[in-house]
Amino acid sequence: MKKLGFLSFGHWANHPAYKTRTASDTLLQSIDLAVAAEQIGLDGAYFRVHHFAAQLASPFPLLSAIGAKTSKIEIGTGVIDMRYENPLYMVEDAGAADLISKGRLELGISRGSPEQVIEGWRYFGYEPKAGETDADMGRRKALEFLDKLKGVGFAKPNPAPMFPNPPGLLRLEPHSEGLRERIWWGAASNATAVWAAENGMHLQSSTLKFDESGKPFHIQQAEQIRLYKEAWKKAGHGRAPRVSVSRSIFALVTDQDRLFFGREADRVDQIGMIEPGRNAIFGRSYAAEPDQLINELAKDEAIQEADTLLLTIPNTLGVDYNIHVLSSILEHVAPGLGWRK
Repeated sequence: MKKLGFLSFGHWANHPAYKTRTASDTLLQSIDLAVAAEQIGLDGAYFRVHHFAAQLASPFPLLSAIGAKTSKIEIGTGVIDMRYENPLYMVEDAGAADLISKGRLELGISRGSPEQVIEGWRYFGYEPKAGETDADMGRRKALEFLDKLKGVGFAKPNPAPMFPNPPGLLRLEPHSEGLRERIWWGAASNATAVWAAENGMHLQSSTLKFDESGKPFHIQQAEQIRLYKEAWKKAGHGRAPRVSVSRSIFALVTDQDRLFFGREADRVDQIGMIEPGRNAIFGRSYAAEPDQLINELAKDEAIQEADTLLLTIPNTLGVDYNIHVLSSILEHVAPGLGWRK
């Protein structure tokens, strides 16, 4: 058995083929999609966060709205760029969203990736400390976020407050018990996957990672996951780790599917560059008739190592078509791979 969720980048544009012409379209359809995904039995609704782009950027209002309209589905991100965040404000927002959803928040965070503008986090009022890189800053903010999520008091109370205070130092409110244990780290390298395990975060590994061996993408990703699991065990955390991987997977069961995604069938891994001087490997997409898809996915070692699979969706094609895409995987592919009974 494997948890299955969707991952939406939340695109919109004034394009005649798009169902999401505006930001409002994307936000409202994201809520409807999560509700419908829960109804068909999907396990998770996850959303990417990008700034300065016609894509989803402010996750907590969206996650709170979804949490209020659903009852079982996990809701989360993949991922929030911590370079842009105020960790303390984020603790409050995350705590509120988790309480609204009754403990279903699964937050993916990361030190970030190349963005739409140069050093966009500077426009948000942030800059690295002396001797830090922006990646260091993102990891530092992540650790502060994790620390404050524990709910331990740290702030000295006013001796003459507007409202009575409990004794001792004050913590941020609202506090959501258990949320600290539901934070995921988006790792693009083996080293940061190990770092995530050491710091008690679950692992999100997407459709790209730094090319560290020249091996096929799924092999490198599987090796990353094994290193993560070993580090988690060594750290001695008293709970089980979780690992998600993302994939673009389309079961071609209708003529419309074949029209939209038939050309994806011959896709292979790609090598590119997301940072100067460092190659990244991008995993292939999967698109085929269900029987062929089952055979191909069974050979993906990273999917086998993960307990959660996030299916990237073409959100611009609208709620109905995306539910068809997800239903096709649940009905025609998941049982053949042992992901569903």
